[in-house]
Amino acid sequence: MERPTAGVAFRDLTIEEFGERLASPEPVPGGGSASAIAASLGAGLVAMVAQLSRGRPRYAAYEATLERALAAGERLRDRLLALADQDAAAYATYAAALKLPRETEAEQAERAAALRSAARRAAEVPMACVEACAELAGVAESMAGRSNRNASSDVLVAALLVAAGARGAAANVLTNLPSMGDDELADRLTRRVQALLAGVDDLASRTEEIVAGGETREPQSE
Repeated sequence: MERPTAGVAFRDLTIEEFGERLASPEPVPGGGSASAIAASLGAGLVAMVAQLSRGRPRYAAYEATLERALAAGERLRDRLLALADQDAAAYATYAAALKLPRETEAEQAERAAALRSAARRAAEVPMACVEACAELAGVAESMAGRSNRNASSDVLVAALLVAAGARGAAANVLTNLPSMGDDELADRLTRRVQALLAGVDDLASRTEEIVAGGETREPQSE
């Protein structure tokens, strides 16, 4: 199969084409892009379950929750797909900085500055992915016990995909922090990513408990 050109957005590739790129010896796409795409699949499932539940008398009491879930699922799916491309671009920038000349002191200083800037961007993109996952995990949890019972396992799969995406993205954040040359910012981002991950894990666990118990929940307060 002819491989698609490098400039094609990941969202425009077939699953097979993306898988080929991921399995190739090229460094991008890598774990960051894969994490964002995994979470985007979770967002797609959230939107799907919302659409399987809206407009049905049995779930009428949850209509507001379902409308919010559908809007969030569609918005975050698009956001996460965009972040997959941004993550690849951020790595490419870092890789280019690594190749800058360093023969003279001036070149060394320029290279060091470029690496710090690229590392910061390489941390910011997966951090945005973790933040999107944290929001999405809350949406998935809100649907557990408040959506089509026949699709309850899909809600759980969504939560698990989102949790996996968040963990993968968080690993990329933490990997790049030491190269930023800013200990204060690195400490702040470390604490934030840890707090977000704890929240995502709690929400995923709660979603799993509700789905496993077959619990029907009260409508959310408006």
